[in-house]
Amino acid sequence: MSDSAPQGPLSRLTVLDLSRVRAGPHAVRQLADWGARCIKIEMPRKAAALGDSLGEDRNGPDFQNLHRNKQSLTLDLKHPKGKEVLLKLVERADVLIENYRPKVKDRLGIDYNTLRAINPRLVYASISGFGQTGPYADRPGFDQIAQGMGGLMSVTGFPGQGPVRAGIPVADLSAGLYCALGIMIALFQRETTGQGQWVQTSLLQAQIAMLDFQAVRWLMKRERPAQAGNDHPTIIPTGTFRCKDGYLNIGTSGQDIFDRLCRAIEAPELARNPAFATSTSRSRNRTLLNASISAKLPDSTVAHWVEVLNAAGVPAGPVLSIDQVFDDPQVKHIGMAQPLEHKTLGAINLLGPGVKLGAHEFKIRTGSPEPGEHSDAILRAIGYDDAQINALRTAGTI
Repeated sequence: MSDSAPQGPLSRLTVLDLSRVRAGPHAVRQLADWGARCIKIEMPRKAAALGDSLGEDRNGPDFQNLHRNKQSLTLDLKHPKGKEVLLKLVERADVLIENYRPKVKDRLGIDYNTLRAINPRLVYASISGFGQTGPYADRPGFDQIAQGMGGLMSVTGFPGQGPVRAGIPVADLSAGLYCALGIMIALFQRETTGQGQWVQTSLLQAQIAMLDFQAVRWLMKRERPAQAGNDHPTIIPTGTFRCKDGYLNIGTSGQDIFDRLCRAIEAPELARNPAFATSTSRSRNRTLLNASISAKLPDSTVAHWVEVLNAAGVPAGPVLSIDQVFDDPQVKHIGMAQPLEHKTLGAINLLGPGVKLGAHEFKIRTGSPEPGEHSDAILRAIGYDDAQINALRTAGTI
């Protein structure tokens, strides 16, 4: 569908992005980053409603990071000609991602069954707040609501302080990642069946899935996890400890590492103390144990203890602010700050991916597009001539 197909492992894929806000665009970005041709479909300026992406700071960090490596087509799907354009795109697309409320796509006539009839190979991915069906299906979705309903806020924070949201939009981001994973699974199955399918996730479903062992503690043993602050819920001692110049994270798992910790901080008496003899007793007496460890650390720096503990085979690291994270030599080595020469912003850095491929070097190709920047090229690729494109623009369809 393009004269200049992007390079990358997914470059043979064409993805239509009908999503907004974060979860959907985050899913699309996973595909765009690895070369898929992702067309961000957004409202024309004259038709853009309050809250549409056109009201966001397109040159701001969040927008640039979410929508890099994508193309933009402005299209009013409420206009008959706009829907006609979309259906022509669907004929040739591999994937469509949307995060409308369930009834909206039915009202627009762009639901899965309708588009499947046009292109049976289409992988149609939906992200919603609570699911496509069920008692909450028509509720609006929002990350913090899902964090609360999905249990995360009940296990985040210090005991007794009340619910605490995570410092990042966990439900949005995990829904986007699960959606991208589901799409790749469906595409892989399509290699065998020749058929696409409907991939569904929701903020609530993704958030509960991310509870992982905390959820299974309840499901299997009827243990209701509680807030544990910086302690690990079940593995003690694991948490933050004050040193001379900041906070140190220590992680122990199992008796051997606990014994190493006691030797490294010159506190062999802790290993001999019956109150700390087993994992269960250490968990039960965590307050006393943490205080005993803390008493050994404050006269030396975080860097000193990181070196001593890691040399002893005890997992340990500093607690860094975001600026310190990107100054860390290991973070620089793994390339988490990715450079981009932006057409208007100049030299900027965006966030690197969470995975590395040995046979393909990751590189951000383009910053986020301007609204409708690629409209003409996209329309020409599916058969529209200049006169037809001008007519669509005059009518406000694009």
